[in-house]
Order: sequence, then C-alpha cells, then structure tokens
Amino acid sequence: MSRTYVITGAGSGIGAAAAALLSDRGHRVIGVDLKGADITADLSTADGRSAAAAAVVAASGGVVDAVIAAAGISAPIPLTVAVNYFGVTEFLDALAPTLAASDAPRIAVVSSMASLQPNSTELVEALLAGDEAKALEIGAALAEQGPETGYLNYPSSKRALSRWVRRESIAPRYAGAGIPVNAVAPGTVVTPMTAPLLATEEGRAMVDAAVPMPLNGHSDAVVIARLLAWLTSEENTHVTGQTIYVDGGADATLRGDDIWSALDRG
Repeated sequence: MSRTYVITGAGSGIGAAAAALLSDRGHRVIGVDLKGADITADLSTADGRSAAAAAVVAASGGVVDAVIAAAGISAPIPLTVAVNYFGVTEFLDALAPTLAASDAPRIAVVSSMASLQPNSTELVEALLAGDEAKALEIGAALAEQGPETGYLNYPSSKRALSRWVRRESIAPRYAGAGIPVNAVAPGTVVTPMTAPLLATEEGRAMVDAAVPMPLNGHSDAVVIARLLAWLTSEENTHVTGQTIYVDGGADATLRGDDIWSALDRG
C-alpha cells in the first residue's frame, strides 16, 4: 500500500537516496531541502522549521505516514547544531499531530557514528534542554578555538540527537500515539558531503582511522536508505528508541565485544 513520506535533506546524499528508493517502491515522497526538493526550506532557524512543517501539511493534504529526517551538515561551526539537532527535533514535534492521524505513523532520523566520538558535554546538555541560544553560544565559542575544537559541534549534535530519540520515543507524544522513533548511525558514506575528504589518500587515512569499517568498507547512501525504509514501514511495530549503527563494524571495532559489563554487580 502506498504511503506518504516526508524526507528532509532530500536534495542530496542519504536523503536523496531514500527519496529515490521509496519513490521507486510506489510511495509518495515530499522532499524538503534548501534546494532541489519539493519544499524549499531552511531548517537552521525556528521560523524556517515552522514554515517547513506548515508547507508539508499543506502539500500532503494533512496526510503524512512517515518522516525521515536526513538533513544535516558537518561544518565546525554552530550552524551545525542548529541544523542537525533543532532542525530535526523542532520539525518533528511540529509534525507530530499530523503523523498521529496516520494508521501506521513512523519516524527515523539520521544520526552518525560521530555520536560515539568525543563531544562537548556542555553543548549536549544545552541541546537536550532545548536552549538554542545557549547552544549556539557554546558552539560559537568552540568554533573560535579553531576547526579541530570547532568540530565538536558535529559529534555533540549527533550525540544529543541520539539521546533525544531515546528519550522522546517513549513519551506520550510519540509512543502514546503509536509512533516508533529511531535513528540510524552511518559509518563513512560516499556522499557529496564526504567526497572531498575521500578524494585524497591523506583524507581517506584520517577517515578510516576514526571510523574503521572492516566489513565492505565505505558504504553507498542507498545502504542507509534501505534501513530507513524498513524502520518507517508498517512492518516496524516495536523497534523504537534505538540508534542502529550501519557502519561496517566500526562500532564493534572501536568499543569492543563488551559494552554491558559497566552495569554488572559483583
């Protein structure tokens, strides 16, 4: 049965791959992006997010079965947290009432392997508190220290996003309305965002040291799209609150075989 999907970041990368995959399967897709999509929107601002949500409701006729939030950037600047965190969470919250009217509503967002990397605890807490002004202030202070420190904006945004998914997935707004909410965390994906870095031997070596992928190496965007499609399908009735690593074994390589014993007692 055909479903109506809303996909942010549909103009390129994982979002574009998900849009193409779902369209090929006969579903209706409403793409949202800065360019190259059905709805042109800037998710870096509160006004842009609310306008995007209103445009989606109008374009869909009030029928939305699933949202895939794939829009994101990785620049070492505070704009990254505005797009990656608030551009996802505020947009989803605005569409939650419309989703709840579906017979099988679903949400999936794109987090990252970077959620496991060093981050700014202060920034993560500001994001989870919903304090965008403070988060941007912290992000700007990190950026002022140079690109290496400024990069903390990216893993912090993804850590906070995965934590938001875990927290909100069981809240009345989502679980209470029968809406599974999950995240996927890709390893290194070949997209326009990563292409410049992967174009050089030095860049590839740096990427592979941070995200080792022993199974099949770097992935294509469609690999991530296939999991997003299942998580937002009618088949998924009970998977919620999860960040699923689609990473060629990077998580297992970096964190090892035992991520549970810290909770053991005696």
